[in-house]
Amino acid sequence: MTGKATKGSLKKWMGLALTMVMGVSLLAGCSSASNQESEGSASGSGERVTLKVEVFDRGNSPSPYTITNNYLSKLIQERFGDPNNIDIQFVPIQRSEEVTKLNVLMASNTDVPDIVFVYDSSVFYRYAEQGGLTDVGELIDQYGPNLKKFLGEDTLKFGQLEGQQFAVPGKRAITGRYSSYIRQDWLDKLGLPVPKTTDELYTTLKAFKEKDPGGLGSKNIPMGMALAPAQFETLIYSFIKPISGDLTYAQRYELPLHEGFKDAMKFMNKLYNEGLISKDFSLDEDKAQLVKDVQNGNIGYWSEDVDAIFYADGTLDNLLKNTQGSKVLPVDAYTNANVDNKHIKSRYGSNGMYIMIPKSSKRSVEAIKYLDWMASENNLIDIYSGVEGENYDLVDGIPVVKEDASQEAKDRLFNAGDTAIISNGKNIGDQATNEKAWVMGFPQNNQEMLKQSIDIANTDTVGPIIFDKPIQAEMKYSTALKDKLNVIIVKTAMAKPEEFDAVYEREMNDFMSLGGTELKKELDQAVQELAAK
Repeated sequence: MTGKATKGSLKKWMGLALTMVMGVSLLAGCSSASNQESEGSASGSGERVTLKVEVFDRGNSPSPYTITNNYLSKLIQERFGDPNNIDIQFVPIQRSEEVTKLNVLMASNTDVPDIVFVYDSSVFYRYAEQGGLTDVGELIDQYGPNLKKFLGEDTLKFGQLEGQQFAVPGKRAITGRYSSYIRQDWLDKLGLPVPKTTDELYTTLKAFKEKDPGGLGSKNIPMGMALAPAQFETLIYSFIKPISGDLTYAQRYELPLHEGFKDAMKFMNKLYNEGLISKDFSLDEDKAQLVKDVQNGNIGYWSEDVDAIFYADGTLDNLLKNTQGSKVLPVDAYTNANVDNKHIKSRYGSNGMYIMIPKSSKRSVEAIKYLDWMASENNLIDIYSGVEGENYDLVDGIPVVKEDASQEAKDRLFNAGDTAIISNGKNIGDQATNEKAWVMGFPQNNQEMLKQSIDIANTDTVGPIIFDKPIQAEMKYSTALKDKLNVIIVKTAMAKPEEFDAVYEREMNDFMSLGGTELKKELDQAVQELAAK
């Protein structure tokens, strides 16, 4: 594990160094643009203009399409571009190099698209602080009524910096994040009830180990674990105390700064030393071994992303096929003593990507009009779902993918998710409607269990605090602290029980010296300032 972490850290530090260098260039490139006023909408005067829009290039364009010339690019040109005297030009950026490439484009000042986006909040804040972005608040008020209604005030806040709207946040359709599962057939064989608390879960795991209901011998894994968020976050959140109400810090590497984190690590240490969790979890950062063990019927209890096991020919289907008589039940067993024994778990913020208009753009009005068009009428559905009768059928007002859709029809939507930038997932209504639509896109035999998983994922959740300014220490120390969190989890879990306190103290001291102290101080101050407003 240590070797992998070192190699990964080197790559991340190299990337960070390049980002810092490009940040200097960005500041220089935007200095002359900071005083440049938008020329507004030239299309209204009869002059045909070009609106350049970033698009992710994942290298998956089916013939005869390209990433810049395809069914959706033509649809957008015909429905939005031509009626508004605008030529839409899509500018491809490889998904794997998005920040590096965008830094270069932002620094160029002239080659940068009129609409750009990132998922990384620290990149958004850096661009905004350096004067590289257009304040779109008044533009949204004037040209984006549908966009404003679609996003809502809570989502728009994610794109604000000290009261100015420097980004249009995409809206996340589904905010539920994690669920947990147990082998019902194992419980039945042992005559055990479904565990409803952390203590009951521990008792159940002990029984799984000692009585081996699957008859697996050395392959028996009472609780599946991987060094991945869906597995360790569910455990940790059941111990930590939220910062305020149902809100907590946004970044995963800030978990060690919460009250109760040590208790979470101590419980994981207990599980590991008693042989109740996957022995080699520290080597399984991509969850490949966890998935394999679940599919082979070796695991009694595990946590996962809410949708992960339900895809066609996926984890659940393969488990049921590989292990005769196996039954799976979604469960909400973890309880948090710091929060009235509620089933605390994290939820996603309501935002998706950060959509930005560079300060140098002369097409800010057209850009907002484009996003507003996307949020109006049925345009999002047409982008995401295609043609009724060919790509989907309407069932209770919800577009449901046709199982017998032709390959040609399927290919037209290869980049739908990357084109519908204002929506992270299929936003067709309120949260309940979005969830219903999501479920209907899965194999019918898995839909009922997915509904149960979503209900669990939405129970007793805590979401990210939205600060109105960036946390500088996050941008400065995030890479080191992300790596250190994994180290803390692994080393404290694997420590001998009598050595746990010493190992935990040593690793936490290292965490704080790597930037944790400065981060905690800044977060504490930001929380106090937010409470005073």
